[in-house]
Amino acid sequence: MNSELTPQEAARGALRAGLPLAGDRHEGVAATANHIHSVIATLRELDFGDTPPAASYRAGGENVDATL
Repeated sequence: MNSELTPQEAARGALRAGLPLAGDRHEGVAATANHIHSVIATLRELDFGDTPPAASYRAGGENVDATL
């Protein structure tokens, strides 16, 4: 989705999802949805290469040297 969601489109989408919005919320919902879309677009551009999935991470398994 390259174009930004308008307040009217946000209201229609919310209504289709069964979540009718008060008129004063259309702009805020559209702005939030547009921000989420931009964050997702940025994440899609990242190259994670050989990064293992999060399920393989074990907290506390690092060998940390805290000496000064």
